[in-house]
This record gives sequence, structure tokens and C-alpha cells, in this order.
Amino acid sequence: MSGGAVTNLSTILLPLLPSITTLEVPALAALPPPSSTLSNLSLPPFILSHHCSISRKAPLTSNWIQKPLINAKLMDPFLSPPTPILSLSLLLLLFFFGRMDCTKFTFVNNCGYTVWPGVLANSGNANLDSTGFTLAAGDSRVLLAPAGWSGRFWARTGCNFDSSGRGSCATGDCGSGQVECNGAGAAPPATLAEFTLGKAGDKDYYDVSLVDGYNLPVVVDAGGGCAATGCVADLNRRCPSELRVGDGEAAACRSACEAFGKPEFCCSGDFGSPATCHPSVYSEVFKSACPRSYSYAYDDATSTFTCTAGDYSITFCPRSGPSQKSTKSTSRNTTAVLQNDSWLADLATGDANSRRRVSVLLHASLITGTICCLLFLFI
Repeated sequence: MSGGAVTNLSTILLPLLPSITTLEVPALAALPPPSSTLSNLSLPPFILSHHCSISRKAPLTSNWIQKPLINAKLMDPFLSPPTPILSLSLLLLLFFFGRMDCTKFTFVNNCGYTVWPGVLANSGNANLDSTGFTLAAGDSRVLLAPAGWSGRFWARTGCNFDSSGRGSCATGDCGSGQVECNGAGAAPPATLAEFTLGKAGDKDYYDVSLVDGYNLPVVVDAGGGCAATGCVADLNRRCPSELRVGDGEAAACRSACEAFGKPEFCCSGDFGSPATCHPSVYSEVFKSACPRSYSYAYDDATSTFTCTAGDYSITFCPRSGPSQKSTKSTSRNTTAVLQNDSWLADLATGDANSRRRVSVLLHASLITGTICCLLFLFI
């Protein structure tokens, strides 16, 4: 949850401690113990591995090493000697308040095969509990992120890791040679889910981007009544031949920028502004199939979404059905599936017009069925 409830509590509680400085759990493990009465207190690994920022307002600096966390003279009667009750109280405070100030990302694998999600924090942001992990078909996993965090998620496919955890992936590989990406991003083509979390009740910004190409369908579902976004269409089936790479679990669709490297496709050089860079025939293929996803660099107006105090579910392969990653054959109904992809994508990502169209169709079907039954009974 990324609401401001914890911030309000902090503003009430922190002034009661005259010399307290900002606390942030992520940094505690990396810093040497201060020369204060609290130096005997250590945090267990399970708290450090599930941290989030306790204070949203001020960054942690190294000054706390020279300046005790709490005025020693004021607190000496309570801290000397340290008691188990005090230690437990501080640990519970750090654990519960830290976890309350987190945004929860739930990763769900609806694909018929294992995927390996990758996680990349943007520059200046701390890594989350994992930078890459295995997600078997039908499984889910939760990661927590502190307020103000920004970064991206994607799924790697066709991976092969040995018993020591070394290996690589056919699509979305981060080049680390391990399951953990360790600060490295996805090699295109890869479908990206991108987030910038707000601070102290500010809005979160999120999108699903095909700017670096596409490797599988992804939908981001936001809590708190916020809009869903994503791409449920199988672009590997409708990908232009000049952009298509691989097959099976290695199938992917490159962006025109990656395939041709021209400035007009990459929105670079003389085409490096919204006024000069426009959709191409290739980005329009992406946009027609996935109207809520980024199709090129300046596709902001219809592709960026906001939410306040929301948690997020990121689903890989959000709808069931055959995919080029699970089978190399094409069914007889491929043409019909492709024709319906756009309205199905709208429906799966929460388009109101599509829901109304489906509702009208259902009502019409019920009325027609009722009339047929009456005619059959009385004629």
C-alpha cells in the first residue's frame, strides 16, 4: 500500500524523540553500529529482507554514526542496560511500520510454462528482495517496494540454468548468467511493466511498454479501483516477418528501432522530440493489437496510468489459449482470433466500451433464445 497513513503517524511520533534522526531499514545492515547505547541491538535477517522505508520525508545520511539515534542522557534510564523488551519493541516497530509503508507487487504466471521474471530498479533506487526469480506455471510471488521506488519488471522465457544457477534465457535475458539479474536490464525484445511509485500519498505512475519489443502478453491490474493496462494479444502471431525472431518459447517480436536502427523509428537525433517523432507503420501494428500499451517513445497520452495507494498484480499470459510459445502449430481459427484480439484486449484491460458491447450481445442473445423457445412451444 502506498498511502500516507504511516507518514501521518510518523509526524506525530517522531517529534516526541528530541534527537532522533531519520531511520531507514535498508541501510542499517550496511552501516557500522553507532557508538551509542543502541550499539548492542542487532536486526535479524528476516526484518532486513522485508523492509520498506519507515520515514518518507528525509533520506538517511551517515551523520547518524556520529550523532546518536536518541539523546543518550534522556534515554539512558530506559536503555542501560538494554532489555529484551526494548529490543523486541523496536524490532516490532521496524517490522510492522516498515511493511505498512510498502507497495505490494504480486507476480502471477498464467502461461503453460515456466517464466523467469526480471527486476530492474532505476538509477538511485534500492534493489528489491529479488532481482530475478523462477516462476513455475500457475505460481505467484510477492515483492514489496518502498515509497518513491521506480523500476521495471519483465518475464524471461526459454531459460536454461544448471544446478549451480548459471545459464541464460532465449528472450528477455539480462546477461547476468544467473537467475538473479543483479542490476542488469532485459535484452530486447521484451514486454516491460514500468512503475514510478509516489511518496506520501502522491500518485503512482505505471505502464506496459512495447517500445523494446514484445515477448509475451502482460497485464497490470491495479488495486484501489484504478485502471488496468497491458497487452493480452499474441503479437508473436501477427508480428511482421521482418521483426519476427525465434520460435516456440524463444519467439519474440522486435521493435522497428531494434530491427532497423533508424532515428525515425528510435525517436533519436533529428527525431528526438514529440513534434518530430511520430508513430510508424510498425508501431501502429503494436498499437492496434494493444491500445493501452506504449508502442513508441512518445506514446504517453494513451499509455500512462496513475493510481494512489494501490497494490499491483502483474500477470504473464493473462488469458488462456494456445500461444506460439507453447505450440508451433496454428489452429484453423487463427484468423478469427486475430480479428478479435483488439476488443478482447480492451475487455481484459478494463475498456468500458467493450464491456458495454459484450453486455448488449449477451442481452440480445438471451432475448433471442427466449423468443425461439416460445415459438417452439406454441407453434
